[in-house]
Amino acid sequence: MGYAMSVFGIAEWFLLLLWFAVLIGPLIYAKINETSYALSLTVSVLFGYVIQVVCTLFAQWGLVEYWVWSDFVLIPSRASSPLWIHTLFSAGFLHADALHVLGNTVILALIGIPLEQRLGGKRYLQIYFIGLFGGSFAWYIFNSASNTPSLGASGAAFGLLGAYLAGWPRDEIPFPLILIRKWPVTLIALLYFALEIMRAFDAMALGKGTNVAHMAHLGGFVATYLALPLVAKGGPYALGVNDGGPVGQSSLSLRMKQMKSSMISLNDLPDPWSAGGFELPKNVKETLQKLRDSGDEAETRIAWMEHLANQSECPVCGEGIGMVERNDGPTIQCSKKPHHFHWP
Repeated sequence: MGYAMSVFGIAEWFLLLLWFAVLIGPLIYAKINETSYALSLTVSVLFGYVIQVVCTLFAQWGLVEYWVWSDFVLIPSRASSPLWIHTLFSAGFLHADALHVLGNTVILALIGIPLEQRLGGKRYLQIYFIGLFGGSFAWYIFNSASNTPSLGASGAAFGLLGAYLAGWPRDEIPFPLILIRKWPVTLIALLYFALEIMRAFDAMALGKGTNVAHMAHLGGFVATYLALPLVAKGGPYALGVNDGGPVGQSSLSLRMKQMKSSMISLNDLPDPWSAGGFELPKNVKETLQKLRDSGDEAETRIAWMEHLANQSECPVCGEGIGMVERNDGPTIQCSKKPHHFHWP
């Protein structure tokens, strides 16, 4: 079986390339600006569905002849071929309808953002794609002869629940169960997992047809639950730490301590202007000296770095300077193009 792309016209290629752009764009932005991958993936999934809606409009106007995503949905009967391995991942960025995508993005955002704070960005991405693959692979195993297309980020979403349960089950995070309030991760994850088991057995026992991939949900959950201890090894937080969760005050104190342990001494570094061949502005000399003298504590360094950023502008392009908190300490950088000006 060949790829449907071989017969695509201009409209189909336009929509497909636009889909790739809105999926990859937020992740590139997160990488360059060191912002949240969890939030970027949520945006990617939502924007990807918007392009699907646009495709539907194009089809109604007679501009699209073929289904643009024929080569990217998961069809179990073809997934064992090397030509279709990519569908185990690409199907996770396609959705059947608005309720489908909204249900998944609620979990991706509300569970994903605090989980990323626990894991760090790179480890979070690993867990996300492990869950996505685990869900797709489980669906393939249990439906290997099926020709019915499967799509959705549910495996990844349930994977986040499994990972969080394995790593920090006593965290409390805001989530809409009965009410939108903080709930223990244990309650959220086990409730979702138990409901999926019940639904899966109900569907199999009664021979009911269903368009919900229950085994994909369970597969993503189990895959990340097993993988989390290995992925989280050496990460910013110890497994099982009970500090009130990543948004709690005690968590902030722990993060400051961990940041301090990773910070380098600024006294050993030249100032960023001189290092780049620029003259050190007079108005920042005093702030820079106070930063060097009293910047051994994470909180103090953050305060002085923010003050230094507010006094400065990029010597390359003249744009403002911003302060960014990272695990190894705060940095200042050009707000437009970070590679212009970055210290330390």
